[in-house]
Amino acid sequence: MVGGIVVRNLKKTFLSIFIVAFTLMLVACNDKSSTINTEKPADAPDTWIADRTITGLVFQSANDASVEMNPEIQAYIKEKTGITLKLQGITSKDSQEALAAGLAAGDLPDFISYYLDNSGRPEMSMLLKASKEGMFTDLAPYLKDTKTYSKYFEKGYLPEDTAKNIMFRDDWDGASYLVHMSINRNVGDIGRKTVGGVYIKKAIVDALGIDPNEITTSEKLYDLAVKIKDGKFVDDNGKPVTVIGPTVWGGMDRDSLYNDLVWTGTTGEKFMTDKSGKVLHETQTNYGIERVKYVQKLMQEGLMTKEFYTMEETRAKEGVVNGSFAIVSNMHNFITENNDLTYIPLGPIKRVDGTNDMVISYKSGYAGWAIPSTTEMPEHIVKFADWLASEEGKLLYFYGLEGRDYELDEKGKPVVKKELLTLLKENPEEAKKLGFRGVGSYWGEHLGYTDMDNVADFGELTWGESVAKEDDTAAQQIAKIFDFDKQLKEARIIDGLSVQSFLYEFEGDKGELTSAIDRYKDDVLRAYYAKDLTEAEAILAESKKNLESKGLSNFTKFIEDKIADGVTIKY
Repeated sequence: MVGGIVVRNLKKTFLSIFIVAFTLMLVACNDKSSTINTEKPADAPDTWIADRTITGLVFQSANDASVEMNPEIQAYIKEKTGITLKLQGITSKDSQEALAAGLAAGDLPDFISYYLDNSGRPEMSMLLKASKEGMFTDLAPYLKDTKTYSKYFEKGYLPEDTAKNIMFRDDWDGASYLVHMSINRNVGDIGRKTVGGVYIKKAIVDALGIDPNEITTSEKLYDLAVKIKDGKFVDDNGKPVTVIGPTVWGGMDRDSLYNDLVWTGTTGEKFMTDKSGKVLHETQTNYGIERVKYVQKLMQEGLMTKEFYTMEETRAKEGVVNGSFAIVSNMHNFITENNDLTYIPLGPIKRVDGTNDMVISYKSGYAGWAIPSTTEMPEHIVKFADWLASEEGKLLYFYGLEGRDYELDEKGKPVVKKELLTLLKENPEEAKKLGFRGVGSYWGEHLGYTDMDNVADFGELTWGESVAKEDDTAAQQIAKIFDFDKQLKEARIIDGLSVQSFLYEFEGDKGELTSAIDRYKDDVLRAYYAKDLTEAEAILAESKKNLESKGLSNFTKFIEDKIADGVTIKY
């Protein structure tokens, strides 16, 4: 039944795009009526920009978008800048589909925000095409005239992919239409100690007497899953646990559960080199079908929920809160639903090259924003983004309001109120209503989350740690369990370009290979839910044939030539 749902959803993709496009068009049209007053009041602060509403459409999940803002936070922003910030989310579960629909609709609000870890993501080809067609404003002259974003023009400040492929492309002749976010101020700075990946209930670890760090292969994970099923463990409500549940964000295909069955490195793209140095896509190996066999085995034996790839985020988080999953396929240590430390890290599962060490990018990059060419006075949005990325803006976004949420110490650094730490631990949803990043509200991520150096700016790496002390927070305890500091000391720092970041250079606006690579992900999902292995093999064979017909072999040779020319490729 679930497989039928997946297939039907795939068939509805184009219809969904039109429906979402129409909805987004209505939303944008409704937000074109705001007035702009540039006359600065006599008592306005120096940070005042204009009296206007800035509307942003966020093509991200509901939690990441965080469109519901705290009224007191909004009032502070209005007082300091004159700006009323209004954010809108999407109803589609698929952020990429929603972005395609939004660009197709054309009538967009003042700015848009989207996922963009790197230029190899599917969003990139859509954004490049829109930029080429004149849909976005050239932001280069405005960004140069800022305090924070002007750093993007300094040599070496941006990671190579951000500089060459996203923001300052050679084919744009000095223009810049897309702004990449989450750039660390310093090289190799990992920011907060984030431990992501597979998690397992600590109570089950204790009951079985296992070492979770020793579960480093998919085979060992399967054996553990069998033991859990045989153990007849129950959740907080006395119901049998689901042995392997989805990610905390709902159903999706994340590699962490079966890393050693995915032909990729740390980028998640399905490209790697074999032992001879030949660049191959996963369809040119046996890893795809081996992973399908593994997933089907888990489902057939009742070890993995059949909603693993389809479950809604709200139900997945409810499952985590109730301890309904023995294993959560992907989460991280800052998830508020795990503040009671019910779940701890498992593994990690080794990658196909046999490694499972920590790999750090030269500098980070995550998400992005752009301003449609239809936006009036786009310089206001850039100035507002620069204010949000300033010391004052970051302090507001990360820590909330002085007096209400924190006090300043003698060095001018924020000291979080202890009652907020307690509230976040005991009632995270209520804490989130206070409306800042420390309690899980991410509205500032879209325009102001960049030039990051938390220790320099706030005197601590993560919100509240100087008050809570290391052993008082679940996030820090998990980092300790994971032996984060040792992992960090031994980590590899890499810079370079991913394979898929060259797709646009290879095929331009044509986008056929890009679409075929994206379709492969859907085909794998179909194969997971195929009635038998024969049908699954046929699905993947057809997907491989489609990729080859769109130029896959020529593309891998293109990448090999890049490597021969000295280009650093990260997989």
